[in-house]
Amino acid sequence: MEPTITDLRDRLEIADALYRFGLGQDTQDAELFASAWTEDAELDFRPAAAKWGGAPPLMVGRDTIVTTILTGFAGRVDTTHQVTNVRAVVDGDTAHATALVEAQHLLTADHGTFALLKNPYSVELVREGSRWLIRRMRIENTWFTGDPVAIFGG
Repeated sequence: MEPTITDLRDRLEIADALYRFGLGQDTQDAELFASAWTEDAELDFRPAAAKWGGAPPLMVGRDTIVTTILTGFAGRVDTTHQVTNVRAVVDGDTAHATALVEAQHLLTADHGTFALLKNPYSVELVREGSRWLIRRMRIENTWFTGDPVAIFGG
């Protein structure tokens, strides 16, 4: 029975890392958002952004990720992220997870200007104590509608 409980706990903690990622953005909670990442984490949004001509940099390092995402949206963009279909494969203290994320971005000053995206995530995680942290996240895009200015500005 013990391996099953451990496996379930790992899967819940892996999903929680993704939830901290989404909710931290949506609430502009830097501490919560930062708690999802390893210090040397990488966030690659380039594949998703390329679908509509965006060219953001590869973000490297927890501090860079937190600063880039939160200051880029603060006071300008309201977001909501729904994380679903989390699947994880655990191998000791590392894991690979996939998830689908629907991300809504609305200009704070004009909610009529928006971008709605459905993005498959590929995530590498590591265990630190009892928590799982994201080491690498690659975001692809299945579809989007709206105006990319709601993400990248004009």
